[in-house]
Amino acid sequence: MECSPCEGLYFFEFVSCSALVVTGVLLLMFSLNLHTRIPQINWNLTDLVNTGLSTFFFFIASVVLAALNHKTGAEIAAVIFGFLAMAVYAVNTYLAIKKWRMNSRQQNSRQTSDYIRARTESREVDHRPEIQRLDGKELSSYLQDLLQFHSWCT
Repeated sequence: MECSPCEGLYFFEFVSCSALVVTGVLLLMFSLNLHTRIPQINWNLTDLVNTGLSTFFFFIASVVLAALNHKTGAEIAAVIFGFLAMAVYAVNTYLAIKKWRMNSRQQNSRQTSDYIRARTESREVDHRPEIQRLDGKELSSYLQDLLQFHSWCT
C-alpha cells in the first residue's frame, strides 16, 4: 500500500534471491565435492558466469532501486547492501577470471606437450626386427632364401 511504484524493489528482491539460490547451490556442490562427479561441465567457467552475471545484475538492481526508492531506511539499506554485494561479486569475478585463465593456459600447455611428445615418439627408430632395414649381405641372403622357397613351391 505504501509502495506505489514498486518495480525497483521487486527487481532488487528478484536479483538478490536468485543470486542467493544459484550461489548457494554452487557453494554446496563445491563444498561437498559433488562437482567432481560431473566432469562434463567446465566448473571454472560456470563459476565465472555466475559471479559475472550476479555482479552485473546487482549493479543494475542497486541503481534502479536508488533511483526509484521512497527514501525509507529499509530501501536505503538495501541500496547500500546491494552495492556491497556487487563489490564482493566483482572481486569474486576477478578471481574467477584469473583461475579460468590459469586453467586454460595449463590445458593449452598440456595439449602442446602431448603433441610434441607424440611427434618425437613417432620419429624415434623402432627396433622391431620386422621393420629393420636389411644390409647388402642380409638382402642377398634373404633373396637367396626367397628363391629357394619359390623353387621348392614350383
